[in-house]
Amino acid sequence: MKETLVILAAGMGSRYGGLKQIDGVGNHNEPIIEFTIFDAIRAGFKKVVLIIKREHQDAFENSLVKKVRPYIEVEYAFQEMTDIPDDVMIPLERVKPWGTTHALLACRNILKEDPFIVCNADDFYGKDAFEKVMKFFHEEGGINNYCMVGYKVENTLSDNGTVTRGVCRKDENGYLSAIKEVMNIKWNETHDGVLYEENGEYKELEMGTPVSMNFWGFKPSIIPMLHDIFRYELPVGIDKNPLKYEALLPTHVGLLVDRGQAKVKVLTSEDSWFGVTYKEDKPTVVAKIQSLKDNGTYPDILFEEK
Repeated sequence: MKETLVILAAGMGSRYGGLKQIDGVGNHNEPIIEFTIFDAIRAGFKKVVLIIKREHQDAFENSLVKKVRPYIEVEYAFQEMTDIPDDVMIPLERVKPWGTTHALLACRNILKEDPFIVCNADDFYGKDAFEKVMKFFHEEGGINNYCMVGYKVENTLSDNGTVTRGVCRKDENGYLSAIKEVMNIKWNETHDGVLYEENGEYKELEMGTPVSMNFWGFKPSIIPMLHDIFRYELPVGIDKNPLKYEALLPTHVGLLVDRGQAKVKVLTSEDSWFGVTYKEDKPTVVAKIQSLKDNGTYPDILFEEK
């Protein structure tokens, strides 16, 4: 198998205020994505596919890919607004990409027979997540058996604003039974509880609730199923408004689980997640990255020049 890492890196970074996917957080200006690739290589992954905007290719090549290509095979895929079914009209006012499912479909011609991880460029997951998914790939059979790595909701919040998370439920065997994209999750005023917004009202979300941080272990069999969902939903959109439609990977995985078309094992990482949702999150991330270098989890230079 050529286990592959697929990184979703085509987001616009509207809340962050820039191209956060390659914004440096390490003492040598390494972005989070560089640590992700380093962890994947340590776990045995052999290929990386970067899903980006075409106009950002030079920036990724110069700041990241030149360093990592001597260590692992790298390929680009481009998320483009026009990459939709021929019979669907694109509203002239639409500028936002079609979402994470659409992003993954951008590499549908690259992912042939090998299992792959899908994850976000701007989230730090830790090496444990990669090792557990690699083990799953080698031990779990079934063409439509997938996995995800879940994190406790309280370990995924920002002190600088609300976040959106895929809130998960699992059955007695540890498989995903439901997942719901929940918006506006935040700490309560005393930082000892978690709140989420529903119908304009904030409610309590139980501490320890597992949430998806878009870290999935898939096999190529999921691609045609996701394509069918996207093709069906796109002309309708949200409230029949394709201007607002967003094809969200957690929502669509949940739909496949509901239909009995997929089984998703919920794995739990022992590492802490962190990320840069807002520009104000960066100093905290910089400090955490440096502490991981200081304690020997990562070397001072991730990719020595070859």
